[in-house]
Amino acid sequence: MNIYVGANLNKEIDAMYSYQYSSVNEAVEKAYSLRKQDPELDLKIFVGQGQYNLDRPILLNSQLNGLSIQAVKGEQVSISGAKPLPLKWKKEKQGRYVASVKGLPKFDQLIINGKLQTLARYPNYSEDAKYWNGTAEDAISPERIATWKHPEGAIFHAMHGGKWGGFHYRITGVDDNGEAILEGGKQNNRPSRPHKEIRFVENVFEELDAAGEWFVDQQKEKIYYMPAADLDLKNAACEGVVLKNLISIRGTEAKKAKDITVKGIKFQFTKRTIFEPYEQLLRSDWSIYRGGALFLSQAENCQISDCEFTDLGGNVIFISGYNRNHKITGNHIHDCGASAVSFVGESKAVRSPSFTYREFETLDEMDHTWGPKSEDYPSDCVVDDNLIYRIGRLEKQTAGVQIAMAMNITVRHNSIYQVPRAGINVGDGTWGGHVLEYNDVFDTVLETGDHGSFNSWGRDRFWHPNRGKMNELVKAQPLMPYWDAVNTTVIRNNRFRCDHGWDIDLDDGSSNYHIYNNLCLNGGLKLREGFRRVVENNVIINNSLHPHVWFEHSRDIFRRNIVQDSYKDVGMAGWGDEMDYNFFPFEESLMKSQVYGIDAHSAYGNPDFIDPSKMDYNVRQGSKALSIGFVNFDMDAFGVQKPSLKAIAKTPEVPQPKKLAGKANDSRAVEWLRATIKSVDSPEEQSAYGLNSDEGVIVLKIGAHSPLTKSGIKNRDVILEAEDTKVADLKNFFSLLKEHQGQQQIKVKIMRNQQVENHTISLR
Repeated sequence: MNIYVGANLNKEIDAMYSYQYSSVNEAVEKAYSLRKQDPELDLKIFVGQGQYNLDRPILLNSQLNGLSIQAVKGEQVSISGAKPLPLKWKKEKQGRYVASVKGLPKFDQLIINGKLQTLARYPNYSEDAKYWNGTAEDAISPERIATWKHPEGAIFHAMHGGKWGGFHYRITGVDDNGEAILEGGKQNNRPSRPHKEIRFVENVFEELDAAGEWFVDQQKEKIYYMPAADLDLKNAACEGVVLKNLISIRGTEAKKAKDITVKGIKFQFTKRTIFEPYEQLLRSDWSIYRGGALFLSQAENCQISDCEFTDLGGNVIFISGYNRNHKITGNHIHDCGASAVSFVGESKAVRSPSFTYREFETLDEMDHTWGPKSEDYPSDCVVDDNLIYRIGRLEKQTAGVQIAMAMNITVRHNSIYQVPRAGINVGDGTWGGHVLEYNDVFDTVLETGDHGSFNSWGRDRFWHPNRGKMNELVKAQPLMPYWDAVNTTVIRNNRFRCDHGWDIDLDDGSSNYHIYNNLCLNGGLKLREGFRRVVENNVIINNSLHPHVWFEHSRDIFRRNIVQDSYKDVGMAGWGDEMDYNFFPFEESLMKSQVYGIDAHSAYGNPDFIDPSKMDYNVRQGSKALSIGFVNFDMDAFGVQKPSLKAIAKTPEVPQPKKLAGKANDSRAVEWLRATIKSVDSPEEQSAYGLNSDEGVIVLKIGAHSPLTKSGIKNRDVILEAEDTKVADLKNFFSLLKEHQGQQQIKVKIMRNQQVENHTISLR
């Protein structure tokens, strides 16, 4: 039986529908009534052309199993969480207008002629600003606060001190020093002070000074607005956003919501949720509001397809707790406040959960059973062929796809870009089995730091904030890393580009991954701590592998990859099970690896890519890269495939490749012990460094925490001898290091300011 929602029915289609209603809520109520009479009745709700402002969120439970809500084919349908505002504007001074809001529902965003306006803020909104469309160090300085008559009620936003997401506070008053009294800041699971520079304030009457800004005085029950010069405000359509949720698909443990479809509808305008209760997601950096514009819980086999989601104040699609076999396909998600698609289980499904970075249970206290404790988590769901961009417009600890306490989630053929943090984030290792394939993820980590286009954490039961203790735990229990990461997560056939971090960032403890056939365009691939990561047959442009803090028996494998720089190793205790058959850009970068007894069968040279200008990094027939076992893979299948979305989807910027081959005296810098070194290779350098010959190795730049610093080495030092043997160039230097492989330190003679000095360099 078909139910129609719309203003009119013409005679040609009248026979298709049994009932007609003017609102979606009324149609859903009728569906409940019909199902009560006949539980087996086949029901479909078709929504006709127009915008539908909901009176209240739509709840679909198990009584409506099998129901579909969809737009009439070819018609533009939108469902909104806003409510029309019958405002009668009066002009005040300085181009400002005022109207009464007495008796109207409270709203947190103002819409004029279908567009969101700007809550009065400092600094003023700028589309070109890097952070939050404008930030200022003095956003809540005592001097600025002193210009406000009523600071209470103002909203203060600031980036995390380490740029690991953002914080949001209410200002409740001012102390004796003129400083703001803040309430809130619970939106991040790694506490810090607010960032000193990256901050802004809004909801302040005195900051209403730019076209498009508005402010509501709750005590006077008046709204103030400053329109653009060309806006006819008296005839403008005004709306206020009043709902935080539009549709919930909710079953119960006994009666699951099943086989419900939402298709072809535009969802727009929900409230911001930054002051809703936030929940810690185990020991990851995330805290989240467990809610979204579309919310699913205790549900199975549901589908959200061909919809558009925009101008939503918080999370878009949130899949919470027990959920199975959902499909989220062909959607266009953009310009929203928080994350696009979130799969988040419940902590009661986790064995011996810990919730902060420093929290842990002892091995004796801990549950040693593998896998989940209950079924309260999402599993076997698919996010396929979606276009996602400009999300995280307000909240910064967000992702295009977020996965935490979940199993077997497939993320395929999505284009994700212009996001403040990760494009795809896996918040923990519980319980793995995810497949991430054919995604195009770029322009990420635009407002935060220390992150990647793909990011994961693995602070599971084996993980410990004390690295030495963690090593002891795993030595005692070698299989412990897989108690939670029970299934291998696969990352394959994706294209990643991160210009502000790593292309692929497996952070603290991330374990049990198979990563292959990926194209990394800029930031390289990082593996920190963790166990059993198999990385093979990837192309890493203008960068390399970043092995950070590997354990002695990590079981990691890195093979048959094309890299374009030496490895960026930090704090290594071991090199895993296999590091070999890789392809480096030049001999020195390969020799640096062979110093550590790895990459014995690896090769170097120009890989001879087919067409880098079109991002085709397959290699030509006869390429030396084929000799190490590299196999070409599809370079034309990344990202969204749906024709209407592919036509508007962006693609990443083509990287400018580093020089791969040339004359023998080309300058070839290599990273060694967190420092960049190169051969002296010109008379000009001989003169600049005051050398007697054009031989030696220059220390160009020493990175943070490099052992060279502790050894007394400085930038611009030139290594002349190692272990009493003359150093001619980098090749010669690495050959000497290989001869002394296994030593904890080496003696060197350097030239500094035309004076020769002796030092001892620690190699650990």
